[in-house]
Amino acid sequence: MWKTLPVGRPFIAVSARSRAAGQVSNWPQTRATVAQQTYLEGIWRSGANEAILSPRLMNTDEARDVLSRVDGLVLVGGGDVDPALYGQAQDDQVYGVEEANDSHELALVRAALELKLPMLAICRGMQVLNVALGGTLHQHITGKPGFGAHGDPREGHASHSVNVEPATLLAKAIGGAQTIDDCWSFHHQTIDRLGTGLVITATSDDGAVEAVELTDLASAWTVAVQWHPERTADVDPVQQGLFDELSRQATQRMTYN
Repeated sequence: MWKTLPVGRPFIAVSARSRAAGQVSNWPQTRATVAQQTYLEGIWRSGANEAILSPRLMNTDEARDVLSRVDGLVLVGGGDVDPALYGQAQDDQVYGVEEANDSHELALVRAALELKLPMLAICRGMQVLNVALGGTLHQHITGKPGFGAHGDPREGHASHSVNVEPATLLAKAIGGAQTIDDCWSFHHQTIDRLGTGLVITATSDDGAVEAVELTDLASAWTVAVQWHPERTADVDPVQQGLFDELSRQATQRMTYN
């Protein structure tokens, strides 16, 4: 059931993706900006509205100006972050690197942190947050010793459980569950060295980092997860809880500002 607020719905910014001419049906001659509906539906069910942000080259000042008009931010999944941005040469398995996406989302993260804007970072979004704070990534974990099945762009998604640290922002958002039994997973990268100011709040059974949040209690609500809660949030209240808590935090910020 959709939640509704008669007035004063918060606006949640959503990082979108660019598509070349011809990649969207019936638009053969023009580029397009797209956002998967599942992210938007999670926001709608929470009682918030969305503001879709098209990727472009952007600095932190520009991102700060954009985000000053909204109440929260969702960073979505997508291709890989350029390894040069965390000081590594590119592995052969890295795919989908786009300069505009990296520039846009790194600027959004930094501006959101400065503005103390509530933020939910999903899959690639968690990796962007980690890189923005000086962390690094495992560039390719699929089939590597020690790692289980997490899904892969060339092989399809996986489902697995996640172990949640108690008394964390994540735990509160999902109603205090210590284990999430069924997480829709689709990634071949994950966090290696943790970024400054982040703490691990969930792992999978193989030890892969599945969620992080900020350690600074004075910062805004910032939760990042490696799986895709939006894919099953329509039937799983635990997954929808992440969107609901983001909306609650955004509404609270809107009210007090």
